[in-house]
Amino acid sequence: MEEGRIVTLIGEKQAKVGVEFIFNGAADKCSECRLKKSCANLEVGRRYRVENVREGIKHDCYIHEDGVRVVEVMEPPIEVAIDAKYAMTGFKIVFEPVDCEQPELFDLCHPPGLIEGDRCVVLNVIRDVTDEKKGLKLVEVKREVK
Repeated sequence: MEEGRIVTLIGEKQAKVGVEFIFNGAADKCSECRLKKSCANLEVGRRYRVENVREGIKHDCYIHEDGVRVVEVMEPPIEVAIDAKYAMTGFKIVFEPVDCEQPELFDLCHPPGLIEGDRCVVLNVIRDVTDEKKGLKLVEVKREVK
């Protein structure tokens, strides 16, 4: 298995390669399940992408109508607007959300899956981001998992 992949269980309908989701934690009903440690083994608030679905393995579930499947997930790169002076490929940053002046930029400045203080590596500089008072660049980052 590739480094960084995590084996977990997700709903049958979401168990497709390429599907991305934010893990919001286990539901209360999950505390009764014998498989809860396999489902709730992801970090709350993080974005994950399904990399592989293990065929032939399916389990009943109190929450998911069609049951759950065994999958391998990874945290994908995330696009985020950062101060242009830190926007260099290979540069390591500590994520500090930028206060964007324009409401339509909020999701670029505060992307789901990144939390203030996360250590990241800039993988790619995508483009300039127009903001009235700040020099921002849209970059693709990968969180360094501890």
